[in-house]
Amino acid sequence: MKLTRATFRGPWAGLPVAWKEDDSYDEKTYRGDVARCCAAGVPGVYTGGTTGEFYAQEYEDFTAIADTAISECNRSGTPVMIGCTSTSTRGAIRRARYARDRGADAIQIAVPFWMALTDDEILRFFIEVAAAVPGLPISIYETLRAKRAIPLKVHRKIHAEIPTILMVKSNEDTLGATRAGCAAISKFCNVFVSENKIHELGPSGAIGSCSSFVYLNPRMTLKMFDLLYAKKWKELKRMTDQVHRLIFEGLKPCLDRGHLDSSLDRVLGRSAGFLKTSLRCRGPYSSCTPQDLAKVQAWIRKNMPEWLEL
Repeated sequence: MKLTRATFRGPWAGLPVAWKEDDSYDEKTYRGDVARCCAAGVPGVYTGGTTGEFYAQEYEDFTAIADTAISECNRSGTPVMIGCTSTSTRGAIRRARYARDRGADAIQIAVPFWMALTDDEILRFFIEVAAAVPGLPISIYETLRAKRAIPLKVHRKIHAEIPTILMVKSNEDTLGATRAGCAAISKFCNVFVSENKIHELGPSGAIGSCSSFVYLNPRMTLKMFDLLYAKKWKELKRMTDQVHRLIFEGLKPCLDRGHLDSSLDRVLGRSAGFLKTSLRCRGPYSSCTPQDLAKVQAWIRKNMPEWLEL
């Protein structure tokens, strides 16, 4: 599917990778999770974000995971985006070319994250990666884990140079996660934000999310985005308030124990039984336990039971 700004929107499923007890890739389970997302009608599936643990993968893991996601999504006609983040331009280009050659509909890349880059280095990085895969739609994964945010003037320069950059995934404390910043970026690029912010930032142009809630409950999450596009703000606020409570109250025991990102998203995906992935994150990163999962399920059952009804 040829992605455009009109079609590159909605809650894309950023799936956690299924690992076996020996930390090897569990292709069968991961393929099943991808297939379930496609069958549920999600707007797209993507790999290699923080939830997908790009940082814990060797190149052979990257290729195996990309192959699974691309083949399963192509089978169903669901758009697929491959995360190609690396600590170097060469590494990102190698991954981007592999994703393109295997049939990915888009790639996502973050600013290399080991040392903070200058504005000129950020611009040159994106220009060089885009030149290696001409015509392929690109999403910028913006996170302060890259040690700095991209200022508006640099966003404008990037998009002036690279029209194939269609989306910015804006995380906390980056420009697109603010009302003014979201409105500014939305003039030339789609903005994806976290699910609990789509009511706040929807009026400023936010149009999608790299979502973990879409595989907690696809039906409920897709409904949220239908409300966003219909501008039914009062109904949407009720749902985003629920999501906010789940993140900061239902998941609080896990957060208090130091669990982040992929470990939390595995719990969300397993809570209603939609995903079959393991709870295991690749070492040295910590994983939630079956007891953590049971506590989160109990909280959801008490406070937002409709989210457990697939």
